Amino acid sequence: MSWQNIEDGLLVTLVVCYEEDPHQFVTLSRQTLNSSSARVAVAELRNEGFVEEQVRGVIRLTARGYKKYITTLSYACAG
Repeated sequence: MSWQNIEDGLLVTLVVCYEEDPHQFVTLSRQTLNSSSARVAVAELRNEGFVEEQVRGVIRLTARGYKKYITTLSYACAG
């Protein structure tokens, strides 16, 4: 599985959690943490400012990440 697919899956999970509680961190599974593709995906999201990492494997979506995801989703649905 590519890091882009993993990144997309992470974003969906983080958006759902963000909508429930924007301050809640999500703990990634050991399987996810052991995946180099998942680590790349988390690093990319963190470097872009879309996620915040409390400690390795404990992340949450930032307001910027949520806005970017919702905007992207809106364009995809309109197209």
